[in-house]
Amino acid sequence: MNGENLGAANLGPVTFSDMKSALYKGWCDMRRAPLYGAVVASICVAFGVLLAAVTLASGQSYWLVFAAVGFPLFGPFTAVALYETSRRLEAEEALVFTEIFGLVLHQARRQLPSLCTIILMVFLFWFFIAHMIFALFMGLSTMTNVSSSLEIYLSPNGLTMLAVGSAVGALFALLLFMITVFALPMLLEREVDFVTAMITSFAAVQNNLILMAFWGALIAVSTFAALLPLFLGLYIVLPLFGHASWHLYRAAQARSGS
Repeated sequence: MNGENLGAANLGPVTFSDMKSALYKGWCDMRRAPLYGAVVASICVAFGVLLAAVTLASGQSYWLVFAAVGFPLFGPFTAVALYETSRRLEAEEALVFTEIFGLVLHQARRQLPSLCTIILMVFLFWFFIAHMIFALFMGLSTMTNVSSSLEIYLSPNGLTMLAVGSAVGALFALLLFMITVFALPMLLEREVDFVTAMITSFAAVQNNLILMAFWGALIAVSTFAALLPLFLGLYIVLPLFGHASWHLYRAAQARSGS
């Protein structure tokens, strides 16, 4: 474990300049250590391609549920590899493949699995709410295959369901973003429990809500765009924002004086 026993600390404000700097530093880290970003992206792309292939072959869209449930469990671990790579580049330490990915495995014995569990619980609760919203607006509709009969979504009830579902989904996404965006790098760097890390992250985003909401939206839009060309855009987007997120955390930390 490379973090010190520093405990928790409040994070300072971030600026738009910090975000531009974080993206630039993230791009530089990605170019200086392309192997680590490529490995992380390959894991995520392979997972996505596998689920897409199984879904197409079976014709059963429920396989996508496994993707939605599985990613919160292993996604944070892949992010750790990028954070540790950026940390080592920043500290001018040697990049050792076995040490960096060994650290990822080491996180399984620390606080990260607990945070992953919270993320998964939020996801599952969102699935439950989403089914309730669907039943509320579409429960009395004529039975049809919603996967092939897309016109059902253009009905008044369908459009209302999409609007309400999107709004509620955005709130869940915002909550997950607020409790994880700074908590993940903090758990790597510091000996701190996951609850404290989540609270610190939530408070930091709340104090910089507009700018951090923009940062979250930028990540979401970029990731969605990266999925379109057979997931290949993830080879750029995942390493870029993974490294950049570390640098944004460091910028917030620097302004806190800790």
